[in-house]
Amino acid sequence: MRDRHATEHWVFVAPLLSPPRSEAEYDALVNALDKLQEITGYDNDHPLDGMVSLMATLIEAYDHQVRPMPCASGIDVLRSFMEEHELTQRDLPELGNQSTVSQLLSGKRKLSVRQVKALANRFGVTAETFLG
Repeated sequence: MRDRHATEHWVFVAPLLSPPRSEAEYDALVNALDKLQEITGYDNDHPLDGMVSLMATLIEAYDHQVRPMPCASGIDVLRSFMEEHELTQRDLPELGNQSTVSQLLSGKRKLSVRQVKALANRFGVTAETFLG
């Protein structure tokens, strides 16, 4: 009985459980996931949570394949945060004096463990953010 129901409904379910092969399929899967999460209320105990997890995995795999994240160094990340928050070298005393910050930004020095921890704390991110 269960097999018959699955077979009858597969044509409707398959696009939700199959890897997207195009941007259109990707967009449809993302929209379907959004709707499903509204239904489940982001409840990990909801009977459809397994479907949510599988769809999210398919979306993530497509993203990694089609839109891989560029590698950024910790200094590149720091520059981005500085730009986003409109910070100057003087605004980063946790890294040291302005000369130290200048050396870091120019690549003449590497971030220390203490500096990485301080930056992670300041910007509310994990330390790994600055270890790339």
